[in-house]
Amino acid sequence: MAATFLYAILTDRVLLVKFNKDKHGLFCEPFLNSTWILPRKSPFWNEKHIETYQILLEKDRASNSTEDLPSVLFINLQHTRSDPEKYFHCGHSQDLLQKIPLLTLQSDQYFVPSLFMNPFFNQEVTKMFPEKETVFHHLGRYLFHPSNEAWKLISDYYEAHLAKADKQIGLQIRVFSPVSTPQQAVMDLVLSCTLKHKILPQVDLQTSAGKNQTTVKAVLVASLYREYGDNLKRMYRKNPTLSGEVIKVYQPSHEEHQKYNDNKHNMKAWIDMYLLSLSDELVTTSLSTFGYVAQGLGNLKPWLLYRLVNNDTHFPSCERDFSSEPCYHVPPKHYCNGKPIKDVVSSFPYLRECKDFRVGLKMVKDSI
Repeated sequence: MAATFLYAILTDRVLLVKFNKDKHGLFCEPFLNSTWILPRKSPFWNEKHIETYQILLEKDRASNSTEDLPSVLFINLQHTRSDPEKYFHCGHSQDLLQKIPLLTLQSDQYFVPSLFMNPFFNQEVTKMFPEKETVFHHLGRYLFHPSNEAWKLISDYYEAHLAKADKQIGLQIRVFSPVSTPQQAVMDLVLSCTLKHKILPQVDLQTSAGKNQTTVKAVLVASLYREYGDNLKRMYRKNPTLSGEVIKVYQPSHEEHQKYNDNKHNMKAWIDMYLLSLSDELVTTSLSTFGYVAQGLGNLKPWLLYRLVNNDTHFPSCERDFSSEPCYHVPPKHYCNGKPIKDVVSSFPYLRECKDFRVGLKMVKDSI
């Protein structure tokens, strides 16, 4: 949605979103005296009868003509295993799309980096965002305002548990393969990262009596599984810390499974994301878009936990990211002339390979 909103601004379009019932009540309307919700009775709700961008490009190549262009076009930027080459960012494609009044766009990718690959878009976006690593931060802060219901839940939880702490630590744990990845392996990874980099303090195993503990750190755990929050609570309840800090651990939700078409589940996820964005320091799981939203909204450069998929160990357990921007996982693989892109960094200013996904791209502050 953030990437599509930026594309709409760059091409003088109005943004409408298709929200099913599971998304209702999450956000405030971002545009004054209007709605961004596409009406349920709209003939454009179902894209199956709309001509696709891919077919249009094939017709255009065959006839080399722009006559008889459709008034509505469906653009599918979803990632698939057989991901077709996408030339959406190219000048020729954009010249064609500029002549079509209404576009229906579907994507599960933060494709903003591809807009930097287009010379015209690059020039415009550079004017809009002098600090390239804060594009999502500004777009998200403009678009994604919690609804009154969501904000009450967020603010009540924050005031009750986090506000009085001297420092707030956000810890987002995503388990991609729960069947093959033991919880202890994930917990070991989390502790290896947070203790080594002094995000969390070591405990004093020799004594059970507290020292003069005056500094309080609140740790917000966001995970589907309650065991991670419970393990940290036990660890810091049982023994004092060597640093003398008091560690309070909180976990707002633990749904066990990701649910689909469930409004309450989505509300809890949105609350967790927003609370994480309020952290002073953030640890997230590599490749997790849940973590990307939190770091982007908070303009935070997180520590990225290695993505475990089985019972193994990995060193380093985490790396510090260089930007708060989300990673674009499946960027274009070819230049607009069809030649393979071998070195993105030298070809496109302000783009660099993602720390957590080497074939992905994200924006950086300075041109390299």
